[in-house]
Amino acid sequence: MAWLEYLLPLIFLFPMAAMGSIVLALRSLHDARVHSPFNAPLHEPGQALRYRLDQAFSSLFLNGALGPIISLAPLVYGMGRMLFVERQDWVEWALYGLLSTLLVLIYSLLLVRDYQRIRRLKLGLACELAVGQELARLVRPDAHPYYVFHDVPTDSFTIDHVVVTPHGIFVVETRARTLAIGTDGHELNTVAVERERLRFPHWQERRPLHKTRQGVCWLSHWLERRCGVPVPVRGVLVLPGWKIDNSDAATDILVVSGDTLAKQLTELNTGALNDAIHDKVINVLLERARLLELKHLSQPSV
Repeated sequence: MAWLEYLLPLIFLFPMAAMGSIVLALRSLHDARVHSPFNAPLHEPGQALRYRLDQAFSSLFLNGALGPIISLAPLVYGMGRMLFVERQDWVEWALYGLLSTLLVLIYSLLLVRDYQRIRRLKLGLACELAVGQELARLVRPDAHPYYVFHDVPTDSFTIDHVVVTPHGIFVVETRARTLAIGTDGHELNTVAVERERLRFPHWQERRPLHKTRQGVCWLSHWLERRCGVPVPVRGVLVLPGWKIDNSDAATDILVVSGDTLAKQLTELNTGALNDAIHDKVINVLLERARLLELKHLSQPSV
């Protein structure tokens, strides 16, 4: 029967399918998320980036392991066909080879994508940790009025840091950008800040300023609903490693390099903030963090 010539070679694909199933099962075990054993949220600087980096490594593992298996499947099937046919069809063999080559190309591009994504996430995580370490100087036994929240989730995005000081509340966003190289081979590390954009040496961006203003808008409205009174919030955008030119910058967002961030935040004043509102803000942010942590713990790991 002619159809058996196409069905019987599938037997040779069963071991490869079993190997692919093992790879998928091992991927489900790759979960680096950790949770606090106490009744408190566990949030370190760059926690959201850690999860994304974990997912990127998981994708790299999956594409690196399944790529060779899937790419060789057409050739293995073709070799199985050789055992059940009397005459070889070289056109059919060419199709198997073409399909395998196409699959190799696709998985190679996926691996390159994963590699570039991991590099970007590692750079972003390094900057997040640097900023978090600088902000940690605000928290010390003799300065309890200072409180720092990392990776504060909103309804649709995540705020990198929220800092509560006796003088104001700040939304701190961090952006990692590789320093530019000039034609003479020297690094160009100055960024000019305008009202709606950042002018880097070889490119310009609007999204970091927009994201910072978006975080300020969300936090101020959310705190006003929870506290019952308007709460002043100011945005701070940190670009680690860059020299900042603020000559044309807007006044609503402070753009800094971050090396003296703790000192700058202690000196800033966003407006009237009495002790009752200060404590209320800390309490509602802690309550939101606990609720979101409990919701996260109730979700099954993927």
